[in-house]
Amino acid sequence: SVVWISIGLAFGLVVWWSFGGAAAGEYYSGYLIEKSLSVDNVFVWALILSYFAVPPKYQHRVLFWGIFGALVMRAVFIFAGVALIEKFDWVLYVFGAFLLFTALKLVFSEDEHVDPSKSRFLKLVHKVVPLTDQMDGQKLFTKVSGKRLATPLFAVLLLVEATDVLFAVDSVPAVLAVSHEQFIVFASNAFAILGLRALYFLLADMHARFSYLQEGLAIILAFVGVKMLIHTWYHIPTWLSLTVIAIVLLASIGFSLKQSDQADTIEIPAE
Repeated sequence: SVVWISIGLAFGLVVWWSFGGAAAGEYYSGYLIEKSLSVDNVFVWALILSYFAVPPKYQHRVLFWGIFGALVMRAVFIFAGVALIEKFDWVLYVFGAFLLFTALKLVFSEDEHVDPSKSRFLKLVHKVVPLTDQMDGQKLFTKVSGKRLATPLFAVLLLVEATDVLFAVDSVPAVLAVSHEQFIVFASNAFAILGLRALYFLLADMHARFSYLQEGLAIILAFVGVKMLIHTWYHIPTWLSLTVIAIVLLASIGFSLKQSDQADTIEIPAE
């Protein structure tokens, strides 16, 4: 995970050398936004893989194709979003309002993730694609009594891709708030996503240790939403955006780890 993060940060220096400090600031802002939102994505993946009891040795393949699909979908969302912004200026206000709504939902809703057993998408998959309840190694499809059926691993992959779409709806408008340059937006997303598989195996069982992450993400989304809404009257400098995002992200992680350490040291008095 450290290697992937180092590569992502190092590419920012390439952007700086090629396009200047302003472009590098936009890249790092987009990278931090996408990386922070990706942490929540990792916990959703962990819930899905745990629900379907996918063995660790098979999780690599699901995550590989899940990340590949996420890159493709991010590219589609980014190029479509930039095209809309260039053609219709008012789209920025729609994106900004949507990010504010998402931030409020994070603050006032309970910290609950997707329940795979209640997924409408998964129920639709069951109706369209014949599934078997038995794993067949890393295969996505297998034959049972001469019939070609999808394995539970295929259903897991589709559910992972579906959650990627939901997270892209939040993250892409947020990154477009700091840059409208397609290369910078996609590069920041790509380098943040490429390290998700390593980040998953690092953080999958640590959800309880990041209790303030949801509030931190809400503040970041609210900030970039406001930036979009006021862009006509005031342009928030890139360096200020980068500073705010970095401080909020570090503070939410720091407070979470501090609270987790305090909880671990609480002694239960003997009866």
